[in-house]
Amino acid sequence: MQLIQQTPDLSAYLAPDEVVDHHHPLVRETAARIAAGVVDSYEYARAAFEFVRDTVPHSQDSGDLRVTWRASDVLEQRTGICYAKAHALAALLRAEDIPTALCYQKLDVVHGLVAVRFNGAWHRQDPRGNKPGVDAQFSLDGERLAFAPDPASNEMDYPVLYAAPHPVVLDALTAARDRPYLWQTLPTAL
Repeated sequence: MQLIQQTPDLSAYLAPDEVVDHHHPLVRETAARIAAGVVDSYEYARAAFEFVRDTVPHSQDSGDLRVTWRASDVLEQRTGICYAKAHALAALLRAEDIPTALCYQKLDVVHGLVAVRFNGAWHRQDPRGNKPGVDAQFSLDGERLAFAPDPASNEMDYPVLYAAPHPVVLDALTAARDRPYLWQTLPTAL
């Protein structure tokens, strides 16, 4: 699948905003801790991916009722669904000047992931969190995502790379009073 930048301006994929708030002190502090143990940006990207995937439980898997959406809140509260975890990873990567996009799949509901830019190409990564039947890994040599869409079930990969969260996704997150409510209102398409 050919990934399509929403905007040709690569700097948009480095910019902070209210959601991907990589200027926040907690995001900066977390990024610095991760960066201290690596030698290059590729190792940093892998370490940041594994940090979000492995230390921020997916709230559905853990039973956490809280809904987070801002990257700094995800890191502080250590919980989030796929979208929130993607926001946290995007912030950590952008904090170290790695262009990062938000992207989506249409499964039963819309699923959120990120794409990182290395060596002139975009590479999708899924920090959702592993569990039985899900084994997402950081990879620049072929995708190792949590889920593969089933076209026979009307599932698909959306090819657009967004600089900011899609409004449908952000609206669902910010309107949810708790995760059970969010589960009732998850978007089924972009």
